[in-house]
Amino acid sequence: MMTRAYPLQLHGGMRALVPIGRALFVLIFLSSVPEHFSRGAIDAAAAHGVPLATIAVPVSGILALLGGLSVLLGFRARFGALLLVLFLVPVTLFMHKFWGLSDPQMATMQRVNFLKNTALVGGALMMMYFGSGPYSIDS
Repeated sequence: MMTRAYPLQLHGGMRALVPIGRALFVLIFLSSVPEHFSRGAIDAAAAHGVPLATIAVPVSGILALLGGLSVLLGFRARFGALLLVLFLVPVTLFMHKFWGLSDPQMATMQRVNFLKNTALVGGALMMMYFGSGPYSIDS
């Protein structure tokens, strides 16, 4: 069996896929930042049992902004990915508790969001390992 040494060596047009992938990955974080500074988001988080929601929600917006920009630009992207993990884990556990919900449609929706966030954590962990790749400030 053939093993491949990392980092991967991408050639030609394949290298352009990396910054496109970084941009698509962080779109969900960067587009959600303004909402983290709204009364509605703070009230929703408080209703879900987030402690100190008036502080935690804006701080989570700052994590999403800094982590998202870091990964997008490829500037200290491993640290930026860590910020995204620090954002995602509590958001996922507090805001997307699908277990124990009596409404099956709500439980399904929250399960989908829980699994989506779990996949995003996986992507961020991969970014922490592999780094930002080509066409980045770090490279």
